[in-house]
Order: sequence, then C-alpha cells, then structure tokens
Amino acid sequence: MRSPARPHLSQKRTDSLDYLQSMLGQLRTMAEAERLDFLAYLIEMAYIEAGDIIRGERPSRLSENKTDTAPGMALHKTGKVKIQ
Repeated sequence: MRSPARPHLSQKRTDSLDYLQSMLGQLRTMAEAERLDFLAYLIEMAYIEAGDIIRGERPSRLSENKTDTAPGMALHKTGKVKIQ
C-alpha cells in the first residue's frame, strides 16, 4: 500500500529510493571520514535529491518522461566516436 506522502511512487520504487538514500548516507560518512570534502558534498546532494523524490517534493526525471536537456535544445543521438 502506498503511503499518503508518496502518492506517485510505486512501493518498489519507494523501496529502491529508500535503499539508495541509505547507501548514499553511508557513502557520505565514508567520504567525510577520508576528508574527501567535494565528493562528500556531491554524495550529499544525491542524498537530498533522493529524499525530495521520496517526499514528492521533486518529481524524478523518469516519472516526468523527459530528457535531460536545456529548454529549447534538441537532444540528438550521437554517432560512434573513433579514437586514434
């Protein structure tokens, strides 16, 4: 059963986000212990993002069914890149 605070997320998706947020919290703690400040910061941003999605304060990109592009910019499929 879906919780009232998470009406748009399936139980499986909610469970996945809860797990990801838990792992991100542990990774952040590890990064802080190693004094990897910028890495800890980036992990914390991901942790916060997961929490926002769980609470329904920010829709996930997948739930919006949109691509990650700037407004007005088309996303073109790239070809193969040959590195010599």
